[in-house]
Parts: sequence; C-alpha cells; structure tokens
Amino acid sequence: MESAPPQFLAVDLGASSGRALLGTLRDGRVEVEAVHRFETPMIEDGDRLYWDLEALEAEVETGVRKGLDAAPALRSVSVDSWAVDTVPLDEDGQPLRNPYCYRDPRTQAVMDDVLTAELRTEIYDTTGIQFLPINTLYQVLADQRMEPDVVERTALRLPIADYLHYRLCGEAVAERSMASTTQLLDVRTGDWATDLMEHLGIDPDTWPRVVPPATRLGPLAPPANSPLAPRSSTVEVVAGCTHDTACAVAATPAAPDGPPWAYISCGTWSLLGVERTAPLLTDAAREAGFTNELGLDGTVRFLKNLTGLWVLQECERAWAAEGQQFDYDTLQREARAAEPHGTIDLDDPRFLERGEMPRKIEAYCREHGQPVPETRGAFVRLVLESLAADHRDKLAVLADLVDAPLEVIHLVGGGARNELLCQWTADATGRRVVAGPAEATALGNLLIQARAMDGLPDDTPIRDVVRASTTLRTYDPAATSPLRD
Repeated sequence: MESAPPQFLAVDLGASSGRALLGTLRDGRVEVEAVHRFETPMIEDGDRLYWDLEALEAEVETGVRKGLDAAPALRSVSVDSWAVDTVPLDEDGQPLRNPYCYRDPRTQAVMDDVLTAELRTEIYDTTGIQFLPINTLYQVLADQRMEPDVVERTALRLPIADYLHYRLCGEAVAERSMASTTQLLDVRTGDWATDLMEHLGIDPDTWPRVVPPATRLGPLAPPANSPLAPRSSTVEVVAGCTHDTACAVAATPAAPDGPPWAYISCGTWSLLGVERTAPLLTDAAREAGFTNELGLDGTVRFLKNLTGLWVLQECERAWAAEGQQFDYDTLQREARAAEPHGTIDLDDPRFLERGEMPRKIEAYCREHGQPVPETRGAFVRLVLESLAADHRDKLAVLADLVDAPLEVIHLVGGGARNELLCQWTADATGRRVVAGPAEATALGNLLIQARAMDGLPDDTPIRDVVRASTTLRTYDPAATSPLRD
C-alpha cells in the first residue's frame, strides 16, 4: 500500500494578516492549501501600538487545530513572522505585557540620542545591521527609559515567532535568521554580541540561546489551558527560518546556473538584496544603509529595507473607512488610466506611521511643488511608480556595492501579484523581472520544514521544488521609460 505523502503546516504571520497553510509534497512539487486566514490583531491605546498577543496566540492555535483536522498525519509545524518586535517574559515564562508594534513612535528619538559616530561604526562592524529606529536594540533602550519596572522583571525576551514556538512546545530559543535582525547578534559568530549588550546596559542573560535554521524543537506540547492540549499528536515543532524574509529568500526560484540576480521580497516592506556567503561590512555598505541578515545554510541576506506597499495599504484602509468600494482589479485599472504625477520619497518619515495616508501624500506633494493627485487612480499610480523608482535607485547602489551586474530581479511575495508594480520595476531598472511566487514566505517555511523532517527526497534543493511548484511571470523592460531617467 502506497504511503501517504508528507504534509507540513506553515503559520505565516504578516503585519496586516496571517494564515495557516498546509503543504503536501507529491512528485517533486508542493501543493499548498490555506486552512485558516485572519487579520493580525493590533491594539491602539492612545499613542501606543501593541500586538494583541492573546488574540494572536488564539489565531495560531486555531490554524494548528485546522491543520491537524485536515491532515491527521501532519509531520510538523513552523511559525514565521515579521522581525524586531519581542515579548518580555517574567520568571514564570508569562508575558509581562503585550509586545509593542514596531510602528509605535516611542523609539523615534532613541537611536539618534544613543549613537555617536564611533559607536555607530562599532555596532555595524559587529552586527552588520542597518540603523533603523524600529530595530530591537532601540526598542529595548526605549523600554529602559519608559518602563524600567518591566525591564527589571524581564527574565527573557523572545521574538514574536519564537515566542509562539515556545507556547506550542515549551522550548525557548531564538532562531538565527530572526536573531540577526535585532542588531544585537554578532554577524560573524552567529551568537549574541554580549560585549555590545553590556556596553549598552542590556542584560545578555535575558536573551535565549540561538539555534540555526531548520532546528527541530520537539513535539507539539502546548500549555494545559490551550485548546490544543487535549489533542494527541506526534507533530514536531520546527524553528525553520522564523524571520519571514529569510523564508522568502530561501524560496526565491533562481537557478544555480542562471545570470547574476537580485531579489525583491515585496509586501508591506520591500526588501531588496542579494544572497552572499559572507557579510559585507564596508564603510560604503554602512553609509548606504544596507544590512546583513543571516539565512538558511549559512547564507547572508545583504539587503536594503524599503517602504513597500505599506503606503498603498494605508491609503486603501483610509478609503475603505470612508465607505469607498473597490477591489484589486479596480485599483489596477484606475492606476493604469491615470496620468503620471512624478514620484515621491516613500522613505520620508511621515509615511512610517499609521493614519491619514492620502492627506500625508497631498501635503508632501504641495511641499515639493509637484502636482497633487486628485483621483484614487492617481494616488495608486503615484505610489507604485514611486516604489518602482526606489527599486531602481537602490538596485544601482546594490550593484556597485557587490560589484555585480545583477541582470535579473526575482520579485517575490504579495507584490508579485501587482502587474503594474512588476512592469514599472522592470521599466525603471532596465532589468527583466521574474515575478513569483507570491507565496514565497509560506513555500520557504514549508520546504525548510520538509528538509528538517527528512521529507525532501535525495537532498533535493528547495529552489528546485519551488520552480516545479510555481507558475512564474516574466516582465521585460520597455525600450524607453520616463522611470529610467
């Protein structure tokens, strides 16, 4: 009797939505089925922004339960999430408060207050991470200023996905791809930069041990009060790559014998970079704001964090709150028909925070003496062309830093579904854009699990399975384009 194909469950958490996806390996391909989808729960309390941890944990438990119902012989589960935010735990392993959202404004002044030129050089040489006020380092320093009582009672800090693994199986660790984003990990050793921590007054003992990607943590063993507790299961919890971008890059469908390539993992953020075997810690890389994050199999994701589709998502939220009716196809059609309005700097600090995004765009245009968009389609076109132009500018810097032509761009993540963004990125950069998979993060999560659980036959490369499982779309650049000027 033929054995059942191996199945794995990916819980993929984004800043706006999450989902639990069941992956079935069959004939060298992975078939993906969504068993649960939800909005990522957030709490707005005055100026404070928190993730609703209890609600988030309940959604994850629901996703795991539905995965077990759909696949009784499920082999493993792994959670991935956004980076930088952490959960402070007390001596009993219980959360001291909800984790702050990285868009909470409390860290805005901390980074500039702390960093001298000498310390900036030391931090980058140690961690390889670009300087962003949302980084875990500055969140912890903000906690020291604003809530010293919580800091004093903190016995352990866990990143979001690693905390959820802890709740599922009882093992408290930080997976290396996630830990590398904190600006507290030594990029050369792959372990905590304890000297740096102590210099900044951060207790190294409040951070968990670091484990490499694809670490099997143990069987599913949730707390007694969890709805999953009565379920008997042999499901293993795997710390794959708990950072969502690391999963997406692992599933980028580049061929090993293809031309030099860059990736853009595009969703709320747009992460533009290359995969390397060693960090790039030059003064030029630091000054250009590029970061060195660790990935699968000892790789380094040398990349730049850009404001991705966040600005458009916030516009859509504002329009929906006004009662406007639209869908994806409508916005694409309206944007295609709109006249160009030039571009705006999406990295302007005003666009980082939530709320009133169309008004912020209008104010920016007035301040910079450029036409103010008057229709919804004009807003969409302005944002998408601005993002394509940002891709163009940062790709040019990246190519210089790594001294490579970077002939092809692999655009993965939700942005791969946006035909206008893909075409305008090709036009702006003058490079071929290969779009897909849109579910790169989930595919990476599933296939890293499969490899960890010996479910991939004959050491099959993950990217081979991705290419066999995905329909890719190619966008060639127009011969001429105003976006290339």
